[in-house]
Amino acid sequence: MPRRTPLKKDVENKVREELIETKKLKYCFECGICTATCPVVQLLPDHYNPRVLLEETFLNLDETLSEKGIWLCAWCYKCYRRCPQRTKVPEVLGLVKDLAAEHGRLQSFKSALELIKSEVPLPTVCCYACFHPERGEVEKPLIREALKRLLEEYERAEKRSAVSRLEKHGKKVAIIGSGPAGLTAAQELVKRSYSVTVFEHLPAPGGMLRVGLPEHRMPKSVLDTEIRRLENLGVEIKTNVTVGRDVTIDELLRQGYKAVFIAVGAHKSQRLRLEGEDLKGVVDALDFLRRVNTGEKVELGERVAVIGGGNVAMDAARVALRQGAKEVSVLYRRSMEEMPANPWEIQEAEKSDVKLEFLVAPKKILGKNARVVALECIRMQLGEPDETGRRRPVPIEGSEFTIELDTVITAIGEVPDLSLLPKGVNVTEANTVAVDPNTLETSLRGVFAGGDAVLGPATVIEAIVTGKRAAASIDRYLRAEHGIERRQRGIS
Repeated sequence: MPRRTPLKKDVENKVREELIETKKLKYCFECGICTATCPVVQLLPDHYNPRVLLEETFLNLDETLSEKGIWLCAWCYKCYRRCPQRTKVPEVLGLVKDLAAEHGRLQSFKSALELIKSEVPLPTVCCYACFHPERGEVEKPLIREALKRLLEEYERAEKRSAVSRLEKHGKKVAIIGSGPAGLTAAQELVKRSYSVTVFEHLPAPGGMLRVGLPEHRMPKSVLDTEIRRLENLGVEIKTNVTVGRDVTIDELLRQGYKAVFIAVGAHKSQRLRLEGEDLKGVVDALDFLRRVNTGEKVELGERVAVIGGGNVAMDAARVALRQGAKEVSVLYRRSMEEMPANPWEIQEAEKSDVKLEFLVAPKKILGKNARVVALECIRMQLGEPDETGRRRPVPIEGSEFTIELDTVITAIGEVPDLSLLPKGVNVTEANTVAVDPNTLETSLRGVFAGGDAVLGPATVIEAIVTGKRAAASIDRYLRAEHGIERRQRGIS
């Protein structure tokens, strides 16, 4: 293949200057944290290395533009949050993506799509919810068309494979929860010839992918295609079953399931613990998104405040506008620099006319006739860093003010509901399931856990990684316990 003509030096220099001026890549000390913390590296260790991509951006930009790895960043910002130089790797790769599209270097994008399709669990879900290849501002219609074709090819392949399920050896595994971790583990285990049953307490499978992500982020048709594919492979999904109430984990083990994987997500919202929190018109973000995603029209009134600074807060704010609210504000107690939401989520919220208020914390919810009418807030200033590494918000005495509101949406964090756990399964101080960090096995032999139930609120791609790791651990455990011979058939 002939070598590509290098870009002109003035173009290379312009891009490098833009990266430096925007402080997105001022220095890189090659510490390796970006690679060590990246979930995509765990899924595709032979194909993706953000540290190498950063290095090549400055050493040979022309080669970087043709590298399919620039399209694979999952935008979870794990690298940025742990980086001592605060290097925003996703934004660096975003700039390089735009330049690649501008110069017609989209062959690497097509190769990246093929790689995702062949090696990443739940590939179409990842394309929409994780990798965001459509985020490049240049050539968006072309990229979206490629994604549409990928989905169509996928659906045709599902119809062809519907009559051919994978051969089973009879050993049963139960999976509790049908979110990204549970579905990934189901796919990986059925490929290893296990009989897999997924138990979901909601009326339809998908977990947080279905009820937590808005339609504009995760089209439900894409999720339905992935689920049909898994059912065609032989995964059994039982909905409207609440483990812990309808059936217990101990009962599942007695029914012949040789291993259990707990992937219940983090569907329980944390409370503000403020006066007035029980007034009508105060709703938690997850419940709000769940109701909207199941087709309910939620009446919010004209003025809405969302309390929190994460991706759930951004989703709730944008959906509130779609539900008819005239004014939507996001109140966050720190500055934008400390905001946990992905920067592109913040940008999309601002483009949607969501108003962002920084260094503001709620103090009291005011009501009249048992309904919200206003929110009393206080201004904050940043002090010394706390245990998370972010500067601690400190109230400014005498800075209280009041905002008139019709609805308050709380989005200050989520925790797993662990009421289903049997005796013998340990829990951490953060109210997550305690697991062996290598195998993801809990303190109860044969019971494993992953996803947000272990990580706390995390990204889709991180949940997928734990699902894949758990499946490999369950396979090793059962082969050691029951002498199962390895019989695995690949699937396209």
